[in-house]
Amino acid sequence: MGRRFVAYYRVSTDKQGRSGLGLEAQQKAVRDNVAVWAGELAAEFTEVESGKRNDRPQLAAALAACRKHKAVLCIAKLDRLARNVAFIANLMDAGVDFVAVDMPNANRLTLHVMAAFAEHEREAISIRTKAALAAARARGVRLGAPEPARAGEVGRARLQQRADQFAANVLPIVEEIKRAGAGTLAAIAEALNARGVRTARGGQWHAATVRNVLQRAV
Repeated sequence: MGRRFVAYYRVSTDKQGRSGLGLEAQQKAVRDNVAVWAGELAAEFTEVESGKRNDRPQLAAALAACRKHKAVLCIAKLDRLARNVAFIANLMDAGVDFVAVDMPNANRLTLHVMAAFAEHEREAISIRTKAALAAARARGVRLGAPEPARAGEVGRARLQQRADQFAANVLPIVEEIKRAGAGTLAAIAEALNARGVRTARGGQWHAATVRNVLQRAV
């Protein structure tokens, strides 16, 4: 028997392509890598999450599957994930081997270095932002929204855009669930909940929320 792998895919709800690859591209990259090793894909897990969330239920499930099957965690693209503190902490604590298709020579030291640079980058951006705001205030610049009505319009437009983007990102997961045999909205909702996928507001899925997402995606 060849080497066993467990796939972990990630699609962000905050911004299309935050992971650098769409779901189908990630799946192809991982499956091609497994084929190169003449290996076996024991399980696949897809995380649909917001960049503001630190919990990764599907990552936890993927790591558990790695331990169960004595498999290697396979990731399509590491660079964005390695900048996520929760991902690094989970991976380190799990003691599971991993391989990243885009960085096949990456190891735990690579993760530590990338995390350190990411933390430094965040701190530097924060310092520059605070300095720029202080300088603007010193020049008498009025910060904030000068036109409340216009600010409200912009806010609503952003909410609409985020909702549309969330629907577009969840749609591939829904299509995958439908291909697996889920024929009703209720069955799709049950499958999404079983996978640990949350709605745009962080809640549980129901037939109505699945219908709304499908309509918005269309």
